[in-house]
Formats: sequence, C-alpha cells, structure tokens
Amino acid sequence: MASRNGRGSTTMGTMPIQDMPWWRWRTHVRSALHMLSDPAFHQEYWAAGVPGYGDVTDAVYRLVEDTWLDNWSAEKYVGTIFRDSKEAALIDVAVLRVLRIMHQVGADAPVTAYFEHHAWPEAVRACREAHVKLAENDGEDPDTAPRSLEVLAIMTGTAA
Repeated sequence: MASRNGRGSTTMGTMPIQDMPWWRWRTHVRSALHMLSDPAFHQEYWAAGVPGYGDVTDAVYRLVEDTWLDNWSAEKYVGTIFRDSKEAALIDVAVLRVLRIMHQVGADAPVTAYFEHHAWPEAVRACREAHVKLAENDGEDPDTAPRSLEVLAIMTGTAA
C-alpha cells in the first residue's frame, strides 16, 4: 500500500501504521521505545557512537516531544496514539523510569552515564514491555533491529 504522499510504505509488519489517527506520533514513540529497550543496540550503536541512530537523549525526546508524555498520562491518547489502556499504562511506566534517570544524569550526559545508572536495567525492562506490546499490536516482530533515524523520517514523511 502506498502512502498518501507517495513516500515509502504505510505498513509496519502486517498492520497499516496509519490506522491510528496520530500514527506518526505512534511511530516516533515506538522508535524511541525500541531503541531504549535493546541492550545489544545500546552497546553496538550508542556506546560505539554509530551515526544515524541518535543517542539516549534523542530517543527520550522522540518519546515525549510531540506527546507531552512528560506532562500527562498516555491514557489521554488512547484511541489516537495508543490502542488501549494496557498500552497506555506500559508507556507511562517506561516514560517515568527513563525521565527519572535523564533528570538525574542530565540530558547532556555521556551515554555511559545512563548505562551505569543503578535504575537503567529497570527502565530498559519497562521500555521493552511497552515496545513489545505496541509492536505486537501493530503486527510487527518486536525483536527486529531498530530502524535508523533516516528510515524513521522516510516512514513518517518528515525531515531527517
């Protein structure tokens, strides 16, 4: 299925990504959760400084910038970004855990400061639970590798 603007696919896995009214925001939240939830990705891309995937701060901003999930519950977006209250509850836990660490280490901290934080494994676990739920609900395999920011921009029709 072609997208309305003629750029790339409008599906993620087997489910159309634009079946949710604010699917671009969902796609950004999913991308952030995917990167934040994958310890192997953290080492292979973020710790190694591989270009094209941003860093922890970029992922956190993608998680909260359009949605304002740093100010209110994901429940507000059930039916627009999130499919149900289960997704929203998992998102809320993940956002709170990641933001708590970000505020403690600082947005400009080196990536290792996040990885070494005592609560990082718990935040990763919460992101993984949310990522798996959203990916499965979108008909996508949660264990595929995270997409680059360039691919994310192509998928959403936004500038990279």
